Amino acid sequence: MKNKQKHVLILHLLLMINSTSGIFSKLAANEEFLSIRFCLFYLIIIILLGIYAIGWQQIIRRLPLTTAFANKSVTVIWGIIWGSLFFHDSISVGKVLGAVLIVIGVVLFAKSDQENSHD
Repeated sequence: MKNKQKHVLILHLLLMINSTSGIFSKLAANEEFLSIRFCLFYLIIIILLGIYAIGWQQIIRRLPLTTAFANKSVTVIWGIIWGSLFFHDSISVGKVLGAVLIVIGVVLFAKSDQENSHD
């Protein structure tokens, strides 16, 4: 059980890394096409997505695919956080309710997955 928790934590760190690529995409969109800063931001995106892709392959070897995919939905929450921190996007009640629903869904799925693994 403890090993699975470690893998889920690593999965969430990878999902956080994946979500940061959106920050750099938005930053690149504000730069002149093919300028140094534009290319730098896109290089960072490629590196982040490469790290995520390699990590994702390792995670799905260790966790059930359904568990890994159910947890991918938390990237929406990271998007809300990054938007607020880096771009001063507002966090509306609708966004918070949506994030809460996502968390509830992931927790319910994790509990049902846990109960099924004991059968």
